[in-house]
Amino acid sequence: QVQFVESGGGLVQPGGSLKLSCAPSGTSRSIFGRQTLGWYRQAPGNQRELVATVGSSGITTNYSDFAKGRFTISRDGATDTVYLEMNNLEPEDAAVYYCNASYGDGTIVMGWGQGAQVTVSS
Repeated sequence: QVQFVESGGGLVQPGGSLKLSCAPSGTSRSIFGRQTLGWYRQAPGNQRELVATVGSSGITTNYSDFAKGRFTISRDGATDTVYLEMNNLEPEDAAVYYCNASYGDGTIVMGWGQGAQVTVSS
């Protein structure tokens, strides 16, 4: 069964950086080449929200306002791996971060994985 697996989370001080990675398990070939890949996050008590997306070409990216200028999303087309580089992290960025693929209308393709916990604290 194919599932996205997130990694790279951890504890970081305010102002610090982390780079998250996410790749699909259960497959040895690219199967999301035509889909948009994205990162989402969910903090305790909050709904899951979109962080950033990257199109199938790897060129078109979109960021939520809180991510602009601080986060960078990228993808490896050969492996369907998606990355999220986060800089200047703030306590408000603490959340579980998830990745997923989506169709053109924004519909999520896969079930949600376990996510990567990001804690920002001094």
